[in-house]
Amino acid sequence: MAYPPLGDMLAALRETTPLVHCMTNYVAMNSTANLLLATGASPAMLHAPEEVAEFTALAGALSINIGTLSTPWAESMQLAARTANASQTPWVLDPVAVGATAFRQQVCQALLPHWPSVIRANASEVMALTGLASQGRGVDATASTDDAAHAAISLAQRQHCIVAMTGETDFLTDGTHHFRLTGGHPLMPRVTTLGCGLSALVAGFVAANREHPLTATLAALACFSIAGHRAGQRADGPGSFQVALLDALYQLTPDDLSSLSQVEALHAV
Repeated sequence: MAYPPLGDMLAALRETTPLVHCMTNYVAMNSTANLLLATGASPAMLHAPEEVAEFTALAGALSINIGTLSTPWAESMQLAARTANASQTPWVLDPVAVGATAFRQQVCQALLPHWPSVIRANASEVMALTGLASQGRGVDATASTDDAAHAAISLAQRQHCIVAMTGETDFLTDGTHHFRLTGGHPLMPRVTTLGCGLSALVAGFVAANREHPLTATLAALACFSIAGHRAGQRADGPGSFQVALLDALYQLTPDDLSSLSQVEALHAV
């Protein structure tokens, strides 16, 4: 199967500047907005039930992150996801620590019937969503992407969506086509909310490339991988890394994305 160059996905993002409606956690709002702006998308952070449905219908994509859940936020997320499904607006689910509490499991189980376009999660979260694990240690992954590859494929097939499972090595699947992505830098797990920002960035890429959601998701992950590697070469620690990552995302070119991505298509898992 032929896929367009990853660089085309970044070029489309910067040409269209998609508006991404981010329903994300308190910790991630600022950093997520900056990551989107640095890469070329436009962020908005809205949670009030009085306006989320109206705004979701106007946005290019929706990103839902359950990091700091509350009952009012969960209700707003339901409204937004329902609207996205009805209006055919692509949306991304980031099921933060879904295996940690019954409340998180219930919220995610209520969101899944609204058919997210992409689920972006770590291995433990993927396994929790597929019922293969009932416990998770906060937002940290306790399983590797290799351990959870079959769970990711099963989840993608069940939900008719793309599953982007990120970690030391990333695994991407639509249930039929599978990819492994390497790169990044060891400092990335030392900076909070990078995964949250990546989920929103996936939403932006899919909004700008609706005809190629799988390639768009892969391009978003590749952006983070290349930029993370470059930022790590300049940084002295987590603080300077965060600043360097924003600069690296801003400086990334479509040619960089097409030539430097460490992507492997997998024929069997």
